[in-house]
Amino acid sequence: MWLALSGRFRARWSAQIHNEWKRNLLLKRSDLKPEQLDRTSALMDHAIPDALVTGHEPLIAGLMLPDPEDRHVLAAAIRCSASVIVTFNQKDFPNTALAPFGIEAQHPDEFIENLFDLDQAAVISAAQRHRAQLKNPTINIDRYLDVLLRQGLVQTVKVLSPYQSIL
Repeated sequence: MWLALSGRFRARWSAQIHNEWKRNLLLKRSDLKPEQLDRTSALMDHAIPDALVTGHEPLIAGLMLPDPEDRHVLAAAIRCSASVIVTFNQKDFPNTALAPFGIEAQHPDEFIENLFDLDQAAVISAAQRHRAQLKNPTINIDRYLDVLLRQGLVQTVKVLSPYQSIL
């Protein structure tokens, strides 16, 4: 979210995308309640008012992806003229299916690294804000970078590491 608020790209999502991330997070985190995640998605929608994509549902049936349950993501991307789908799940968004729409799938690590190449200050600031937001408990910079690494953000950690003293 801090990267999205940087203004370096237009974050877009749909109600279906919200429902999917919330459902998956609840499966992994039994300590969370649906109401907490509903509040988070509402805050996301409020923070970036034009991010919520609608009107994409009629496109879903005509799309082909390895996992038919992911077609709503591509439909939303087409509807809002996105050029990138940021996903850890790249295998279900092959270039052959996305290229006709001028869309590519990027791993979050690649996406952040590309943003870093465009605007280092925006990425560093987003990381600072993100880490500062983690208050219960606070985490030191080494643990913060380790968490990013465990999430598969290898290049992100590599580009942020020289800035540890200000993160």
